[in-house]
Amino acid sequence: MATPWTVRAITRATLPVLLLLTLVAVGSGLVLVGFEATLLEYPSLLVLVPVTIGSAGNLGSVLASRLSTAFHLGTLSFGADETLLGNAVATVMLSLTVFPLIGVGAWLLTTLLSESRLPLLTVVLVAVLSGAVLAVLAVLVTVATAYTAYQLQLDPDDVVIPVVTNTCDVLGVLVLFVVVQLLV
Repeated sequence: MATPWTVRAITRATLPVLLLLTLVAVGSGLVLVGFEATLLEYPSLLVLVPVTIGSAGNLGSVLASRLSTAFHLGTLSFGADETLLGNAVATVMLSLTVFPLIGVGAWLLTTLLSESRLPLLTVVLVAVLSGAVLAVLAVLVTVATAYTAYQLQLDPDDVVIPVVTNTCDVLGVLVLFVVVQLLV
C-alpha cells in the first residue's frame, strides 16, 4: 500500500468517517433515551450500559488492531485464512469469558449500592447474551471494515479502529436494548 503517512492523508481518510460516525452515535443516544425508563427501573441494567458498550468496543478494537498488524505484515488474506479465523474465534471466546463476570459485577454493585430488582441469573443472562451477540457483530464489522479499507487502498490503522469502536458503541446499545426486551 503506497498511502503516505502525512497529516493530510490521514485527515482525508478519517474525517469523513468520523463525521458519519458522529451522526450514527447521535442515533444511538436517541435509542438510549427511549430505553431510559427501563434502565431507571432496573439499576443493574443501567450499570450494564457503559460496560457493555465499552467492552464491545474493546473487543472490536483488539481484533481490528490484530488484523491491521497482520495486514501490514502480509500474513492476512480475506479468504479462508487461519489468522482471521483464529482471531475471530478468540474474540468470541474472550467475550464468553468476560461478559458473565460483567453481569455478576453489575448485579453485585447494584445490590450493594441500591435495591436490585432483577435476579442475578437474569442480569448474567442479559450480559452473556448481549456479549455473545456483540462479539459476533464486532467480528463481522471489523472484517468488513478491514476488507473495505484494503479495497479502497486506505491504511487500516486510520479507519478500522474508529469505525469499529463507534459501530460497536451503537450496536452495544441496540443489542442490549433487544436482549432486555426479550429477557426482562
